Formats: sequence, C-alpha cells, structure tokens
Amino acid sequence: MIEFLGDALGIAFPWVILVIASFGLFGLVVPIFPGNVIIWAATLIFALVTGFDTRAAWFFIPISLLTIAAVAADNLFMGGKARQAGASWRGIAIALITAFSASLVLTPIAGLLLAPLALYIHEFFRLEQNGSEAWQVTRGLMLGCGWAFFTRFALGVIQVGLYAWWAFGG
Repeated sequence: MIEFLGDALGIAFPWVILVIASFGLFGLVVPIFPGNVIIWAATLIFALVTGFDTRAAWFFIPISLLTIAAVAADNLFMGGKARQAGASWRGIAIALITAFSASLVLTPIAGLLLAPLALYIHEFFRLEQNGSEAWQVTRGLMLGCGWAFFTRFALGVIQVGLYAWWAFGG
C-alpha cells in the first residue's frame, strides 16, 4: 500500500507543479500578480525534489532568465513608454508607488486604475495645467502597461512550455 502511494505521488507530482505554473501564468491577468515568479518557484521546487542534475540546469537556467526578463519588462515598458511620452521621473515614481500601495491596501485593480490617475494629476500640474499633454503622458504609461502584460504573458507561456518539456518530454 505504501509503495503504491509513493508511486502515485511520484506520478502526480509533475502534474501538480504544472497546475501551479499554470496558476502563475493565468494569474498574470491580474495586475501586479507575480505570475512569472510563481512559475519560476514551481520549477525550482520540481528541480529540488527530482534532482538538480545537468538536464535540470538546461531547463532551469533559461526559465530563470525568462523570469528576470519578465520582471524587468514591467518597469521598462511602463516607465519607458511614459518617459518617452514626456513623463517626469517623479511622475513615474508617483505612479509606481500609487499602484503598489493601492494594490496592497485596496485591490490590484484599484492599483491599475489609480496609477494612471496619479500620473495624470502630477503631470497636469507639472505641465502648467495642460490636460492634453498630461493625457498623452498618461496614455504612454497605459500603453506601456499593455505591452508589459503581453511580454510577461508570452514569456510565461515559454516558461511553462520549457517546464512541460523538462517534466514530460522524456
């Protein structure tokens, strides 16, 4: 009986990790959800439990690099697009702090809504109450947010695909 239970757990383990990684991937739809990091953590657990051999390294290292790229994409796209549209560094910092704070205190959706609003208000007054220019800057932030989501999601799909190849590819 105990042997059977051990075998069943051994067979189910890669599937449980796949479910956790998929949760991380589809959780990326929620702003400020660290889905790529959850995928990475799930694959780390898989590597530690199944053995961190050379084959594991060939999969885990690229998954780790994709995680770093996904985390960086957020800041690069959102801040970069806003900056490209004329945002001040202070305005970008205010938007990021607002997003983070509102996500913790309220919800991630509130953080997503309040960050552009905070940037707009800051830039509106910085640009001598020019609503049109403040809107262009805010639009840049929101465009960057969209690009960041698509980039993180695409990288997450690759991460999960690499894990599946590693765990089930033979």
